[in-house]
Amino acid sequence: MSKSSYGTYDPYGHEVFAHTAETLPYGLGKDTYRPAYEAEAYFVTEPMPPMPPLPRQTAGAAETGAREAEAAPEAETAAREAQPPAETDGRPSRRRRARDCDRPESPMRRLLPQALVVAFLAGGTTAFVAEDKAIELSVDGRQRSLHTFADDVSELLAEEGVRVGAHDMIAPAPGTELASGDEVAVRYGRPVRLTLDGRRQEVWTTARTVEGALDELGVRAEGAYLSTSRSQRIGRAGLALDVRTERAVTVMADGRTRTVRTNAATVREAVEEAGITLHGQDTTSVPPDSFPRDGQTVTVLRVTGGREVREEQIPFRVERTEDPSLLRGTEVVARPGQPGLRRTTYLLRTVNGVRQRPRLERSEVVRLPRTQVVRVGTKPRPDSVSGADHLNWQALAACESGGRPDAVDASGTYGGLYQFDTRTWHSLGGTGRPQDASAEEQTYRAKKLYVQRGTSPWPHCGARLRG
Repeated sequence: MSKSSYGTYDPYGHEVFAHTAETLPYGLGKDTYRPAYEAEAYFVTEPMPPMPPLPRQTAGAAETGAREAEAAPEAETAAREAQPPAETDGRPSRRRRARDCDRPESPMRRLLPQALVVAFLAGGTTAFVAEDKAIELSVDGRQRSLHTFADDVSELLAEEGVRVGAHDMIAPAPGTELASGDEVAVRYGRPVRLTLDGRRQEVWTTARTVEGALDELGVRAEGAYLSTSRSQRIGRAGLALDVRTERAVTVMADGRTRTVRTNAATVREAVEEAGITLHGQDTTSVPPDSFPRDGQTVTVLRVTGGREVREEQIPFRVERTEDPSLLRGTEVVARPGQPGLRRTTYLLRTVNGVRQRPRLERSEVVRLPRTQVVRVGTKPRPDSVSGADHLNWQALAACESGGRPDAVDASGTYGGLYQFDTRTWHSLGGTGRPQDASAEEQTYRAKKLYVQRGTSPWPHCGARLRG
């Protein structure tokens, strides 16, 4: 019990100590905090110390005291008259003032300090009561009653150790002034990893259950699919929630139209709910695994078809190499070329009875082409053949082929300026076909033939050689 002295005395001359009442601890009763003035006894006054007993007086002592009291004034008067008069300046003498101080104190003067103490105590108690406020505080659904001296909501939460974040709800707002009887509510925010109709997002809610979160987020839950129970509680750590609302989907198949209300996760599921079965290569106008949207129209495609394999040749290339052993203008095929083979597979489809354009599925090379190697002569060709240079070869060529080196008869047996057959051409050292050789080579081979056989190879035009 603490005491503080103000130097005030009661009518009996004892010193009075203000605020000597015992302070009751917090928590009195059921409230979280109960002010002292609501306790059964706010001020407990210490018992007044007993007055000292007066000495018991006898009859003789009383008479002696009375005579002394009667003689005291007379002696005092004689003593004053025996003293010389004091100098005066218009003020009472010091002795007179001393006698005045020795006079007994009046009761009113003694009661004034005590009245001041009582007034001070009454005013302090009134201010104490005025600052105290009774508040109803609800923190995340847990409600309690308390008393506080906080001025506003922020100070109250700090006083109660309630920490809040950016996603928490406080009502009334922080900084709002408090008055006795106010209600303050704090609801903590909870993260929800929400997948709504296939779209993922992270949201915050102050609801403590899945159903409350759906209402707070404005999600239409009638007929919807929920990945967890609506009564599932949401902890401070949050939860993951998959919601698929009910949608209207129209399915067109086999000439009929069906509209269903569904919360299916894929178009394939919505089509099955419409009573339609996909067979073989059947598919839909939108990807079967895509998410069906509200008001969407899905067309079922009945697909039939197969594969077609096509083969085509790959041309070979020709490689020419010089050969100094062959006369100039002469070419010899050292290795014949061979074309390659490519195999291509096409998909043939018929969609809802309509044949589609073939679609390339794959292409592979079955056989690579083989390069053809040709030897090209670089040896200088002789200009003349002894015994045949003086003849008119130009006239013979004009008669046999009209002077055309690439001429071929109607039967395809003879060719060139001088209408060689292939066997005769090769016997003269020629290669390939005579009509493919140059005019100079053909004339050279014709001169060699003339030296061997004369004009007999040209029975109708041989006479022109001497013309």
